[in-house]
Amino acid sequence: MIIWITGASSGIGAEVARQYVAAGHTVCLSARNATALENLAADWASQPGAAHVFPLDVTDPEASTGVYADICGSVGVPDLVILNAGTHKENPVAEFDRHAYQRIMNINYMGVVNCMQAVVPACIERRAGHIAVVSSVAGYRGLPNASAYGASKAALINMCEALQPELANYDVRLRLINPGFVRTPLTDLNDFHMPFLMEVEDAAQAMIARLEGRHFEITFPRRFTWILKCLRMLPYSLYLGLTRKLVKK
Repeated sequence: MIIWITGASSGIGAEVARQYVAAGHTVCLSARNATALENLAADWASQPGAAHVFPLDVTDPEASTGVYADICGSVGVPDLVILNAGTHKENPVAEFDRHAYQRIMNINYMGVVNCMQAVVPACIERRAGHIAVVSSVAGYRGLPNASAYGASKAALINMCEALQPELANYDVRLRLINPGFVRTPLTDLNDFHMPFLMEVEDAAQAMIARLEGRHFEITFPRRFTWILKCLRMLPYSLYLGLTRKLVKK
């Protein structure tokens, strides 16, 4: 199987790539940090599969289309595309800055859209394909200090919910991945307790296993994500009362 993964230089993207290469698959790695990608490919050179490096800044739409074309031309048409590139930074209201919202939306949301602009028409034309979009449970409801990040992830969730039935008409599978807290360089920056924190190896293993299933949404760890699903059903009077307790005085 040929797999293209964005955001593959670190965190869950790198670990998912490592496990796929170890299982004998051909993985195309994309991220802005070309050196990190080259180092990963070199580290995995003795594995049963193969890793190919395709540096990419997903905020560049032309580059995103070009990289997908390069992959198809030099490696082959990906059987699975995992759009994982993303970033996070707390943005408390006292430091409100529209540029923070724009930057996070450009990476987390438009970065996925830019890659899908290349992938979706090709999948529709051949009436086949498997696309997985990595969002977050932070997109379920608004959380203090994460208004920019949560909004970008909520946009991904809404987009995938809207596109899934349309793509299914063309026999293209669209999957939505909503992880909870996973130990990565991004979550290492958090200064608050992260319930049900998963190790990145376990999170990647869960993602890969569930990508082999049929469910539209993939979540992990399940206990934590189901708690958040229940919170989505609370009326604002209760929900906002709970989230106010998370705001630092």
